[in-house]
Amino acid sequence: MIKAVIFDIDNTLMDFMRMKRASVDAAVDAMLDAGLPMKKEKMYESIFETYWREGIEDQNILDKVLVKEFGAVDYRILAAGIIGYKRAKDGHMTLYPRVKLTLTELMKSGIKMGVVSDAPRLSVWLRIVGLGLHHYFEHIVTFDDTGEKKPSPKPFKKILGLLAVAPAEAIMVGDWAERDIKGAKALGIRTAWAKYGNEFDTKVSGADHELEDIYDLVKIIRRINEKV
Repeated sequence: MIKAVIFDIDNTLMDFMRMKRASVDAAVDAMLDAGLPMKKEKMYESIFETYWREGIEDQNILDKVLVKEFGAVDYRILAAGIIGYKRAKDGHMTLYPRVKLTLTELMKSGIKMGVVSDAPRLSVWLRIVGLGLHHYFEHIVTFDDTGEKKPSPKPFKKILGLLAVAPAEAIMVGDWAERDIKGAKALGIRTAWAKYGNEFDTKVSGADHELEDIYDLVKIIRRINEKV
């Protein structure tokens, strides 16, 4: 029987990469207006190349790119980029369709819900509160809580303990097969792959279930629990 659902956030509940691309685009436009001596396409590509190398959650990405490209930071350009990024981020932080409907249905069914994210604690909470989801989740586990990222067993064991459920009583929902799905399955947690958030061109997820729409999760859990 499924008693708890563990969610990833980025590209599972919210369209993270849509927000990231729009924010970087706005940051580069603002930097160009402030005098950035570089073509937009090249700067955009340089930022994402640095993200993939340093980590998509890097909070000093613009500083690093300016140093890489120009050898120093022009703070007029940096400040413009940061302000442009933040303004666009607030406007593009959106949930996937039917996320709140799904969470509400699960809550009404008495299903416990928690989050496991590789992002830093403050970043996770800013997203959850900003998206209006903070009343749905009983517990949140971030990178700062264990010092390890998925697929390490530590974050999964931490959330299972907080939710007071056995691995077989939980289902993990995430978009990243190599982290969310692999890590959960290794502990005997049932898995559901958020196919709609696939940013890695994954062909085979290895998950127990694949979600074309997040609301599919409600039907899957009902079907499993009706058999008990």
